Amino acid sequence: MGYRKGYYKKNGTYVQGHFANTRSKSFSNKNNGCSVLLLAVTLLGFAVSCSETSDKPDNKNATDCPTKTCGDFSTQAQAQSTYNSNKKCYKNLDADGDGIARENLPKKNI
Repeated sequence: MGYRKGYYKKNGTYVQGHFANTRSKSFSNKNNGCSVLLLAVTLLGFAVSCSETSDKPDNKNATDCPTKTCGDFSTQAQAQSTYNSNKKCYKNLDADGDGIARENLPKKNI
């Protein structure tokens, strides 16, 4: 784009100055192709990044784990055996991280 100065036509009329497209048609079409290519690469990158986050094994395991709380067990031995079956799923049963689940429950049924 460039500014074209005002000028007189051959018939004597005056054309006021204005902005005019000074680029050729072929140059403009090449830019449109680059824009489409850039858009396609961006969309492909977005699709790949979304699929990688949903395929993480940690996300899948977290949703497949049943929820267990201290109230679900009457003894510490029951809680410990559940905790030992899948330590990643039932990490909430071991509050202090020492490997012993629900230390405040009684050891045996009374």
